[in-house]
Amino acid sequence: KWENDSETDIVVIKAAGGKAFCAGGDIRAVTEAGKVGNSLAQDFFREEYILNNAIGSCRKPYVAIIDGITMGGGVGLSVHGRFRVATEKTLFAMPETAIGLFPDVGGGYFLPRLRGKLGLFLALTGFRLKGRDVQRAGVATHFVESKKIPELEKELVDLKSPSDADVSRLLESFQKQSNLDSDKGFVLDKHISDIDRLFGSSSVEGIVQNLKADGSEFARKQAETLSKMSPTSLKITFRQLQEGATLSLQDVLVMEYRLSQACMRGHDFYEGVRAVLIDKDQNPRWNPSTLEEVSDQLVDECFGSLGEKDLTF
Repeated sequence: KWENDSETDIVVIKAAGGKAFCAGGDIRAVTEAGKVGNSLAQDFFREEYILNNAIGSCRKPYVAIIDGITMGGGVGLSVHGRFRVATEKTLFAMPETAIGLFPDVGGGYFLPRLRGKLGLFLALTGFRLKGRDVQRAGVATHFVESKKIPELEKELVDLKSPSDADVSRLLESFQKQSNLDSDKGFVLDKHISDIDRLFGSSSVEGIVQNLKADGSEFARKQAETLSKMSPTSLKITFRQLQEGATLSLQDVLVMEYRLSQACMRGHDFYEGVRAVLIDKDQNPRWNPSTLEEVSDQLVDECFGSLGEKDLTF
C-alpha cells in the first residue's frame, strides 16, 4: 500500500515504549499455540517472513530507528531495510540458539554477509553488541545519539519526495554530530582474527574443538557459551548460514520457514522457552543433549520441503 501511495514518501519505523525496539516477547504466544497445534504457530512465522521480505524489497526509503533492545523479530523489522539507525541505547543480539530456535527473520541472509565469520559467531553464541558496535559490525548503517532522534525524525518527515541519497545525506549529517563513544574501538576488534580462525571449521563439532584447543580466555568463554545452547539449534544454524550465503533473501525465508516448522514439531524450542522465558531456571534439558547425537539425517529433515505448506510470496 505504502509503495503505491503517492502520499507516502518514506517509511520510518520506531519503538513504542522506550525501553526496546523489539525484544522478542512474541515468542511466548507462539509457544502456547505450538503446544496445542493452534495455527498461530504456522501463521505467525508466515506473516513475519512475508513482512521481512516486503521490507527487504521496499522501493521507498525505509528507516528503522533501533533505539533500545533489538533482538529476534526486531532484527527482522530493521536489518533488511535500506537504513538502520543505532543509538547508544541499542542492544543487538540473535539469542535464538539458547531457546532451541535459530536466528530466523532472514538471519540466514544477513549474518553470512557480515565480514569474515562474524555473522556465524553472532548466530551461534548470541553475543550481544551495544551502541556504536552495532554499526561497526555492519548490522546498523548509521549511529546517532539518542537525544538527537526526535530532531532526526522531524527532518526525515519534512523531506520532500526524498530519494535514498537524500535520506543518506541527512543521516550522515546527524552521524557527524554524534561523537559519543567514537574514541572507543570496536569491542571485537582484538578478536576478529581469532573468530575467523576458530569459527572457520566445516562443522559445529570442529568449532567447539578449535575453541577448546585454543586455550585463550576468549575461546574458553565461547566454548562455555556454546555448551549451554541447544545442540540441534547449533547444527541447524550452522547449515542455515552456510546455505544462506549464496541464496536470495526470498529463498532464505522459504528455507527458514521450513526450519521454523521443524522447531514447532520438535522438543527443544518448547524446552528452551520454558527454561529461559517461563520458569527462568536457565536449565534447559536438550534432546538430543550432545552435538554428536544430532545426526545429519535429523538436520536434513529440518530443511525438507513442506510441499503445499511451503512459504510462497
